[in-house]
Amino acid sequence: MSKSSLLKGAILLTIATFLSKLLGSVFRIPLQNIAGDEVLGIFSVVYPVYMSILIITVAGIPLAISKLISEARAKGRDNDVYFIYRTATILGMVFGVISFILMFVLAEWIAGFLGGSLMTYSILAVSVTLIFAPYMAVYRGFFQGYEDMVPTAVSQVLEQFVRVFIIIVAAYYLTVQAFAPEVVSAGVMIGSVVGVLASLVYLKVIFARRKPIKTATKMNKGTFSHWAKRILIVALPICFGALTMALLNVVDSLTIPRQLSALGNTESEVAHIYGTTFGRGQALVQMAVVFASALILPLIPAITKALATNDKDRASMIVDRGNTITHLTAWPAAMGLAALTVPINYALFGDVLGSDVIFILSVSALFTSFSVLTTGMLQGANREFAAAIIVLMCSAVKFVLNIILVAQYGMIGAAISTLIVYVAITILNVYILYRTLPFPVVRRSHALYALASVVMGAVLLFAVDYLQVELWTRLNAMLFVAAGVVIGAIIYVVILIGTKAIDDEIASSLPLLSKLNRRK
Repeated sequence: MSKSSLLKGAILLTIATFLSKLLGSVFRIPLQNIAGDEVLGIFSVVYPVYMSILIITVAGIPLAISKLISEARAKGRDNDVYFIYRTATILGMVFGVISFILMFVLAEWIAGFLGGSLMTYSILAVSVTLIFAPYMAVYRGFFQGYEDMVPTAVSQVLEQFVRVFIIIVAAYYLTVQAFAPEVVSAGVMIGSVVGVLASLVYLKVIFARRKPIKTATKMNKGTFSHWAKRILIVALPICFGALTMALLNVVDSLTIPRQLSALGNTESEVAHIYGTTFGRGQALVQMAVVFASALILPLIPAITKALATNDKDRASMIVDRGNTITHLTAWPAAMGLAALTVPINYALFGDVLGSDVIFILSVSALFTSFSVLTTGMLQGANREFAAAIIVLMCSAVKFVLNIILVAQYGMIGAAISTLIVYVAITILNVYILYRTLPFPVVRRSHALYALASVVMGAVLLFAVDYLQVELWTRLNAMLFVAAGVVIGAIIYVVILIGTKAIDDEIASSLPLLSKLNRRK
């Protein structure tokens, strides 16, 4: 495959990742509107635990297979390609079945740790996904090993579209039929199962049509053992690196509901409180962080490739550029989201409950973006162990902070804990990254991005407070949010252009800014 074709594939995969992550965030809004905060709360507590188990089962397999298949093809070893594929398929099926059995059998026990029996049905429902997800991951890795990113990209978007569609349909039907919130939440979880199945069927059809494996000999136990070890050696560090960020959400699921229960709230009240604060907040924060999540996809291999050729200067340049782009996008996203918290909460969810908590979570979105970015960069710089240790340490800190602060301040305490921990992760990651690949941590442009965002946020916050948007209708609040986004963007861009904060390299990738800069 030519370099241009490979670049196009990487861009396509990045776009697909962006779309799938965006869909994975936005669906929480109609879910809350249809089914209510209690269902959203149950979903928000259970889903991080499921994702952690899924990461343990799946993460690392696609990248490990793609790497090993790519090496085998480069050496002309078609039999090895077959052995890698067959071994990975067996491993995926075994891991999937074992994970499913454990999660299904231990559903009540897990639910007890998460705050009560309301979570049991949801855990049982979503556990079925674990049977199929690892098998699906094998096909994604196989096609990536042939440098064909299209099947992976299409399957990611297809999975999310089907998942979100089923979630909305199930939520509407079960709510109209007046089922209990725990049943509605379990029905919603079926969306994950159907989404994965749709993706798997698509990948199998593409695989069958192309028949990519032409020759193969029979695989014996020794061959299986050899390739199983090779796959696991490559996959496990990737899995560990991917798991660390999910641990922070699991800590919330394990500690916050139990602390709320200790304060005298019933299971139903706990789910409702969690839904009106962290459930809503996570939906909004994930939308603010989605760009950073998609950005790391091309950055990780780019940094790794530069280091593989001992080109540390290029690796440092890539880190610097990624850091600058994230400053450019994360600051206005976080400040704008924080300033517009009340009208956004009212327009999207129908009331202003939990706005104080969501405000703090919105501010934390800035540091969440940098945490995601720098963790990915450390993995690309072959410092995934250091990244994992940092998040493990901060997860332990968050566990303690949640227990202390939630007991003292309720959900505000949980939001403060989140902000503190993501600030800590950002600082520690940047320190290790700088020691590994020295780069300009703070530039003049970074300070100007921050200043412009704060000014923009202050103007919008003043308007929200002065106009008392929470007293309006939801439609008027939505129109205000739309106008606020446009006005905020204008303020931000005008300040950046006025202070010449956009350098030529950044401006070249943003045609409008480039044109305005030249006029200036």
